[in-house]
Amino acid sequence: MATQPALSLRQAGQEWLLSCAEHPALTQKAWDADDLAPIPTGTHWRVAEAPLAGSMDAVKRIGHHRVGPVLADVTQSTAWWLLPPDLDDELDDVRQLTVYPVGWVLRCPPALFPVRGRVWMERPDGSGRLTDPTLLGAAFGPGGPQLPAEAFG
Repeated sequence: MATQPALSLRQAGQEWLLSCAEHPALTQKAWDADDLAPIPTGTHWRVAEAPLAGSMDAVKRIGHHRVGPVLADVTQSTAWWLLPPDLDDELDDVRQLTVYPVGWVLRCPPALFPVRGRVWMERPDGSGRLTDPTLLGAAFGPGGPQLPAEAFG
């Protein structure tokens, strides 16, 4: 069945999100109630906030195969990029991005379906892959990518 692999990836992404939560059972309970679940940054990822329209363009520039999870809120026209937890100051000069500190809480829907206007624009797939901050910064930098085209695959 053609949908089985996609469903398996979404389920793997769901399990990965649960593994990132401080309280997986409470996270699952929130999702079962069609609510967003708080998942703090730090141990598993950091978060950069960006305008939704710019994020859609950035995904195309970077390439779907090189992008980690990206959460979108269509009611706020905002997106949140999941980045490596050891992120330093690589994105400090990118005006369109706001990088949140360790401990900041991202209110997440499950990987399987949207909740309250939030949907995974790029779903977690269970692999733990996160977006490379260098590629993200280049995609949002003045005039678009600042790296050679080969860097984007």
